Amino acid sequence: MPSSSNPRGLDHLVIAVRDLDAAGAFYERLGFTVGTRNRHPWGTENRIVQFPGSFLELVTVADAAAIPPHGQRSFSFGAFLHDALARQGEGLSMLVLEGQDAQAEAAAFRADGIGDFEPFFFERQGRRPDGSTVRVAFELAFAADPQAPECGFFTCRQLEPQNFWNPDFQSHPNGTTALAGAIMLAEDPALHRAFLTAFSGGAAVLEGNADYIVALPRGRIDVLDPEAAQAAYQIGPDTTPARFLGFCVAVPDLAAIADRLESAGLPFIQNEERVFVAAEDAMGCLIAFEPA
Repeated sequence: MPSSSNPRGLDHLVIAVRDLDAAGAFYERLGFTVGTRNRHPWGTENRIVQFPGSFLELVTVADAAAIPPHGQRSFSFGAFLHDALARQGEGLSMLVLEGQDAQAEAAAFRADGIGDFEPFFFERQGRRPDGSTVRVAFELAFAADPQAPECGFFTCRQLEPQNFWNPDFQSHPNGTTALAGAIMLAEDPALHRAFLTAFSGGAAVLEGNADYIVALPRGRIDVLDPEAAQAAYQIGPDTTPARFLGFCVAVPDLAAIADRLESAGLPFIQNEERVFVAAEDAMGCLIAFEPA
């Protein structure tokens, strides 16, 4: 259990891709507004799909030689991403919750036994819709679930939020209004419950059968066993370690989404609850549209 109860909202999802421009073009075909290319100081580059209070981070390795290795108490974002692409390929690789104080969160993770990493600060240049550049800065606190080595976890605090969030970036042709949640597949969801409870700051857990939902103040984490994943998303038998399948976004009209995907020539599956693009058709990351 967490050392304190202060539930954290969903901040963003890190989606590893090999070709950043191809990924951006694909998400634009899906009907998302995709930001321009940004460079990190440790060899990765990203493009952002922004929603109110949360975002998707499409990210690739641009300069492998610039990536620092993991240290005894330092977590290397670039090294984790590089290894993820090499090991399991493209797809959702890291889940990020909203941070308030990286020092305090790192101390809490240490006390809860879910990570002993030093907090991390960085800044980069952002770009406004008019092309002008602004400073954006972040502080991160990392956690780790030994039972889910392919999944990355950290909190992120925006230090220049007025320069990052922009309503113009949050308007999407497909009508998406929010990042609704992340989807995690686990052979035994119970193995990850204590970690996710601590990492989320004590967020409520909604029970399923073997599966459950971690209900965050903003968004959620769906933790599915193979049976639930097959029923919801037609995922076949899977014996790999726990991994992220993809994400859900909220839209006002599922029929309109189906029409858009069909017009764009993109394969999709529609059931009573969602329209979704399977991971194998979406650069390794399942994309599900659900009613707002």
